[in-house]
Amino acid sequence: MYQRTLSDVEYSQRRRITRRELFLNKMEEIISWEKWVEQLRPFYPSGKKGRPPKDLETMLRMYLLGKWFHLSAAGTEDAIYDSYAMRSFMHLDFFREQVPSETTLLHFRHLVEDQGIDKAVFQEIREKLAAEGKILRKTNCWETTIINYRIQKPRGSL
Repeated sequence: MYQRTLSDVEYSQRRRITRRELFLNKMEEIISWEKWVEQLRPFYPSGKKGRPPKDLETMLRMYLLGKWFHLSAAGTEDAIYDSYAMRSFMHLDFFREQVPSETTLLHFRHLVEDQGIDKAVFQEIREKLAAEGKILRKTNCWETTIINYRIQKPRGSL
C-alpha cells in the first residue's frame, strides 16, 4: 500500500499540475498493468539464484518512463529521483525501497525488447488514445504529449 509522504502533502498544495504529471496520470489510467505484468512474468527472473528481483510492475513503469522521455538507463534513474511526477508514477516508497539501478533497468529493457512486448504495450496505448480521439506525439527529447484531434467520418456515412 502506498502511504502519502510529507512531499506528497506539500505538492498537493500546488496551484498548477505540470504537463508531465498530466501525461503520466493519463498513462496510469489507460495502461493494463496487471495484463502486462502477467505477460512478462514467465520471462522475468524468479530470484531462485542471485539477488532477489525488483518488482515487475516497478520495472515496467521505469522502462516506460525511459522510453516516453527519451532517457538512458542512468538518466531514467536520475529523473525518478529528481521529478516528483515521475516518482509518484513509480509508486515507490523510499522508506522501504530505492529506485532500481541503471544496470537492472538495462537488463529489463533487453528482456522486454527481446520478447517484443514493448511493441504490444505501445500499440495498446495508441489504440486506447485513438478511441478517445487522441494521439501520442514525440515532440523533443524532453517531453511526450497527448494531442486531442477530431475523428472525421467519411462523407456519405451516418
